[in-house]
Amino acid sequence: MSRVAAPERISALESISLDELNDTAAMMTRVDRKYLVPLAHLDGVLESLGGATRVLEIEGQRASEYESVYFDTDGLDSYLAAARKRRRRFKVRTRTYVDSEQCYLEVKTRGGRSLTVKERVEHPVDERSSLESDGGYVDFALAEAGIGGVDSHQLHPTMVTRYNRTTLFVPAGNSRATIDTQLTWSVPGGETISTPGLVVVETKSGSTPSTVDRVLWSHGHRPANISKYGTGMAAMRPDLPSNKWRRVLNTQLLPALAPTPRTTL
Repeated sequence: MSRVAAPERISALESISLDELNDTAAMMTRVDRKYLVPLAHLDGVLESLGGATRVLEIEGQRASEYESVYFDTDGLDSYLAAARKRRRRFKVRTRTYVDSEQCYLEVKTRGGRSLTVKERVEHPVDERSSLESDGGYVDFALAEAGIGGVDSHQLHPTMVTRYNRTTLFVPAGNSRATIDTQLTWSVPGGETISTPGLVVVETKSGSTPSTVDRVLWSHGHRPANISKYGTGMAAMRPDLPSNKWRRVLNTQLLPALAPTPRTTL
């Protein structure tokens, strides 16, 4: 995957370190909004944000490669609970920071009180497609959320996503945003699809919309109901229920998809 993650305009921005970003805009309580933006429009959005915007730089790199492996049951309990908006639902994945070879196992649950809890532990990078070493952690997290009938032995890799991420800090409002480019989805032993002409912009702000949100709105972009796992599965499996994501699939994602060579995971 190419390391170029955004237009050249990003290279002209002042950098910010990870420690400074966390100290300045930790966003412990935040509202996240996701947007699907044509790559051709991104330069104009960045220009409107102004020169005070800073970009996260780690060891000289302004884009980081991510890989996420999602786990589900044979019956796709995780996907279907989200698609049907069940009160109790879960998402299990490993997230690998490819450049640093760090990997974490993440379990995101929503229990009976509709509270979303996201926890993660370090995970062996060479076991990112397996839950064997941390199955007990997954089982504990699911039980804590009151999600019954599913345990780690039933979960296996169903989807892999890869993308390059650039993180911006906007001093106005102390807000931050991420830009994901070159997004691909793969299913084990099967098809890979990508969206070379689209980027996912995710804003992270406090209780009020951020500067990035307002700039995106001024350019005609509105928040999209998108989940990398949910929309990816729906795009690759038209037999699955997908009303939750149907609008964004039909109007933005599916028209932009490009098939890529078959891969084996």
